[in-house]
Amino acid sequence: MELQLTKPEAVIRAQEKQKGMNWFLEILVFVVVFLVGGIAQILCMLPAEMLILAQDKLYRAAMEAGDVEGAAAAAMHIAGSDIYTVASLVATIGMTAVTIAFCRFIRKRRMDAIGFTRQRAGRDYLIGFGVGFALFSAAVLLCALTGALRIDGFSGTFNIGMFVLFIMGYMLQGMSEEVICRGYLMVSIGRRYSMWVAVLSNSLIFAALHLFNNGISVLAFVNLALYGIFASLYFIERGNIWGVAAFHSVWNLVQGNFWGLRVSGMVTECSVLRCSLTDNRDVINGGAFGPEGGLAVTIVLTVGIVFLLKRIQDKKQDVTI
Repeated sequence: MELQLTKPEAVIRAQEKQKGMNWFLEILVFVVVFLVGGIAQILCMLPAEMLILAQDKLYRAAMEAGDVEGAAAAAMHIAGSDIYTVASLVATIGMTAVTIAFCRFIRKRRMDAIGFTRQRAGRDYLIGFGVGFALFSAAVLLCALTGALRIDGFSGTFNIGMFVLFIMGYMLQGMSEEVICRGYLMVSIGRRYSMWVAVLSNSLIFAALHLFNNGISVLAFVNLALYGIFASLYFIERGNIWGVAAFHSVWNLVQGNFWGLRVSGMVTECSVLRCSLTDNRDVINGGAFGPEGGLAVTIVLTVGIVFLLKRIQDKKQDVTI
């Protein structure tokens, strides 16, 4: 199989505005954009955080009594709640806004140079949702078939209203990470270097952004890098950001809110089903990090990468013919 990657239209259009910089400067600028986006994300989160704290009876009672330790304990409990998680997901819109503003007004890129094409937007988004559900469910099935996971049945904590909020939250969060890592960083590096350099570098940086997640391991880091490669190839194959953003969103959603598993170390209560991980099978099921830290996800992502490479090669041959 030929492994050469042709630059997608997004990279070509970005090159028309500004030539690529040295890789070190490119990554340095990315860090600055990411930090500013993080500040914007915090600012977006503050109003929701204050509202959630103000409505919590234990927190209010502790504050009124001047009980600092009690207030801190209540705040920690709230930080692990589903509503707080949803608010933090929605707040990622701050990161998206900063990244798009930087690309549009400083890098002078059109929206299609970030991946926001008009053609096939809705269709590719819906397909991405379906593919994301299918691939992650395949990883769960592998865990179940190898005895590393047991599907216990329907969850008693499912709430339709909260589930809808999670869908909305993950739609924003998935788009945010794809915009900054693929729509911005991969496209930026691809202006000067080969697409494989752009794919691998943005994938390693994407994995590094998760280093402080609960339960992170060497295999989890490898899987996150593999996910970055898969997402980059998905972006290249489809020629836009819609499909991969939907894939990313539903990949996270179904982990916690359908199968009831940890999402990169994060726990949620609202889920359709509940699954139990088998002890001493962490190498397959991912243990404390969730399935993304196990071999089942490694296998699924590797198959997905090979499939996308084949699709990209077939398209190239069709154009040549």
